[in-house]
Amino acid sequence: MKAWELGDQIGIESLRMTERDDPYMGYGDALLSVKACALNHRDLMIARNRYGSRSKPPTRIALHDFAAEVISVGEGVANVTPGDLVGAPHYINWISGDCFPEYRSHDLGNSIDGVLAERIALPARSLFKYPSKLTVEQNATLVAAGTAVWSTVQKLGQIKAGDTVLSLGTGGVSVFAMQIAKMNGARAVITSSSDEKLERMRAFGADVTVNYRTNPDWEKEVLEKTGGVDIVVETAGVGTLGKSMACCAPNARIGLIGALAQGEQPSLGGLMGKNLILKGITTGSRTMMQEFVVAIEANGFGPVIDRVFDFDQAREAYEHLDSGTHIGKVVIKL
Repeated sequence: MKAWELGDQIGIESLRMTERDDPYMGYGDALLSVKACALNHRDLMIARNRYGSRSKPPTRIALHDFAAEVISVGEGVANVTPGDLVGAPHYINWISGDCFPEYRSHDLGNSIDGVLAERIALPARSLFKYPSKLTVEQNATLVAAGTAVWSTVQKLGQIKAGDTVLSLGTGGVSVFAMQIAKMNGARAVITSSSDEKLERMRAFGADVTVNYRTNPDWEKEVLEKTGGVDIVVETAGVGTLGKSMACCAPNARIGLIGALAQGEQPSLGGLMGKNLILKGITTGSRTMMQEFVVAIEANGFGPVIDRVFDFDQAREAYEHLDSGTHIGKVVIKL
């Protein structure tokens, strides 16, 4: 079978297509035919050896977000059957409950082989069934971005109708945050450096849009237009955290998901002054994804896909994500 390996992790150019033996399916496993994979910012970091320690060996298969059809199942498997379209959290042992560091030892596309291959085998207990209403490509985008936002907005944020949700930028996580906010009857605020992207976000349902490039004090504009946000999906990191706290309403909840913006750590006095909650978010468990699937089926959620690449265009897909010109998710179709 064909697969894309990370190589020496000195950049996107290290990615290489190779021939592999078909994966071994043991007791409790499922053999899967991968149909589509989605990219996330962490995939760029892994390719550049900026996400934890270097993957060993350099033959590690890339990526972690996927949609696959079950080919066959091993003994002891009852939760999935051949023909099901399934996915899994990238920490494949995180089934439910809180996240613990030991889950990192089984991290798809990082500490263990990923999913950018024609076939993979995974423990069936890690798998969940995708919504039937979405395309294969849409389903492939759901796990990392979806559970990160679900964990922030639903679990930490305890979102309710009338809340205001802020997301930064127009990548996959931020667009999901805007969509999930609207799905819950909340107001959605989104930022970008591009007026063209902000116009598209308004077309997708954003209530408040702010250009942080033309308005460096964007937090003041957000505060003025909203009176203070209740939930922040903080994808940029410490470089914007101070501004995010500044535009929060009292008792707001902030989920720290990404680290795209570098800068000095801000003063945390605002946490106490406004009684804010700040929590690190590490995507989510299989149970969270199953909850998200129920919400998708009930509400007609549809992921925004920027572009779909063919399997042999994996490097081009990485480069497109790295360009920052995308809105929503970048997908590779097998």
